[in-house]
Amino acid sequence: MAPSNDVEQFRSVLRKSRSIVAIAGAGLSAASGIPTFRGAGGLWRSHDAMSLATPQAFLDNPSRVWQFYHYRREKALRATPNAGHLALALLSVPEHLKVIAPEARFTLVTQNVDGLSVQAFRKASPSREPQLFEIHGHLFDTICTNCGDRKTNVDSPICPALAGTEEMVGNALEISLTDLPRCHKCAGLLRPGVVWFDEIPHHLAEIGKVVDDADLALIVGTSSTVYPAAGYAYEVAEHGGTVAVFNIQHSEGDEDAHFLFLGPCEKTLPYVLFGTDVAESKVLPLN
Repeated sequence: MAPSNDVEQFRSVLRKSRSIVAIAGAGLSAASGIPTFRGAGGLWRSHDAMSLATPQAFLDNPSRVWQFYHYRREKALRATPNAGHLALALLSVPEHLKVIAPEARFTLVTQNVDGLSVQAFRKASPSREPQLFEIHGHLFDTICTNCGDRKTNVDSPICPALAGTEEMVGNALEISLTDLPRCHKCAGLLRPGVVWFDEIPHHLAEIGKVVDDADLALIVGTSSTVYPAAGYAYEVAEHGGTVAVFNIQHSEGDEDAHFLFLGPCEKTLPYVLFGTDVAESKVLPLN
């Protein structure tokens, strides 16, 4: 049976929900100017961007990988949360959540590393600690490949040699290892502190419990191809929960969907969840 796009029917299910989990992907941040690096937009300077997000790629060419992540850092530093981020952030605020789902609790699991969901949560409720799981880590974390020290670094640029490389359109430069980001403790080579392919995502045990308990899953802006996140919708559907997909186009996640809302997440999420008031930013200003 094809998934429904009936907003009122979805809101009826939402209102009866007790445990809501949202699984967010790159499509959520697209309207904030963060490249998705999948499909037609998957190239960075003629390189398959996804192939750069691996431990082997960093081992083979740390200069190229650091230029790719410097580009991403600079994009994220200049980005702000969009209406989709803010709609999900409102679900974390009990005063707003109880209006649309009086008995529910909400958890966000984001595959994004740009930190925009955290910013949105802090904007929605400055006095509360953000309640979300960044399953693939954080773009502004670094890890020393020598001593293992992990730190958050929002310097722009993170090291002088990378300055301006974000504007280049040709092939990556050959930057000396000694000029790449180094550890302040031991001078070892730093790597981006994100979870790469072939590495274990964060918070899997905690997220597993949330998914097991969820009776409603919101699948937002994800192609549903990267596991384990890609399997969460199936797990919720398997134990009798409802799955609603919000995406710009059809994806593999549609197979498990009871509801499907196609269109930009920054428009569909606020409208479907809260109605036109939030879609027009009257409940939570965007700036």
